[in-house]
Amino acid sequence: MHELGIVFNIIESVEQVAAGNGLSRVSAVTLELGEVSGIVPGYLSDCWAWACAKKPLMEGCELMLEEVPALTFCESCGATYGTVEHGKTCPTCGSGSTRLVQGQEAVIKEIAVPDGA
Repeated sequence: MHELGIVFNIIESVEQVAAGNGLSRVSAVTLELGEVSGIVPGYLSDCWAWACAKKPLMEGCELMLEEVPALTFCESCGATYGTVEHGKTCPTCGSGSTRLVQGQEAVIKEIAVPDGA
């Protein structure tokens, strides 16, 4: 389960932002999670709750996930299409000369703090 390592990395990043901004509490973190990132949202949420309970800064912090759809670009015809629906082969021209342009990421979008933190 690599989700626990991902959670530790996210918390470390949040701690750095909090220290740099003089924050004592974080109430929520919004994470953009790519559709084909390989991260299992349920496992991530379970690991999040466990890890946040061990950090005073993060205790009770909510994890909000926003899915980023996977999109692939065809180098041959210039079409952009849904990766999950069509895979690596372009549905427009049949070319395999494609590349994933979004959908693998796990990015912190927002860090929310309670009033007075």
